[in-house]
Amino acid sequence: SRWVDWDDRNVCILFGDGAGAMVMTNEGDGESGILGFAAHSNGAGYPDLNCLYNGEPRVVKTPGKDTVVTSGKYNNIAMNGQEVYKFATREVPRVVEEALESSGMTIDDVDWLLLHQANIRIMETVAKRLKLPFDKVIHNLDAYGNTSAASIPIALSEAVASGQVKKGDVIACSGFGAGLSWGAVIMRWGK
Repeated sequence: SRWVDWDDRNVCILFGDGAGAMVMTNEGDGESGILGFAAHSNGAGYPDLNCLYNGEPRVVKTPGKDTVVTSGKYNNIAMNGQEVYKFATREVPRVVEEALESSGMTIDDVDWLLLHQANIRIMETVAKRLKLPFDKVIHNLDAYGNTSAASIPIALSEAVASGQVKKGDVIACSGFGAGLSWGAVIMRWGK
């Protein structure tokens, strides 16, 4: 939230603070773990979602040739919500299908769809385009808002802790973000 412009109601109401990470290990069972993935980026989309760094060069005296470093801070998040929506609802289904193909699976093999928790309409549209019922979409957006990169690990942690995700379940995860960048991973849940 430190990069949110609190006077910009198009952005500030969408984001929440959160942190999350996932550590995956190979259980040696030959079944659980990452089954396939796909990732893309297209810098031409940066005007639609970015948090630019505003730095000034500064010379640091070092032996031999001096070193130039930058000193500065990040600007506020800039987002064109309509363009991000169009991008996400077009590219996320494609990248999920690409990851499924790399895993040798189809959407029929997926037990759970876990998406970046950016917008409920994006999640509904992606599920619809993948022909997956919304009751197979793991979501907690209503509880936290968009916690950016933390949204997938937070939602997964809660789904596992509640017993929603069980050993052997196939989960299709997909996220997108600034730049624009997007990707998906297909995994089979272990323990």
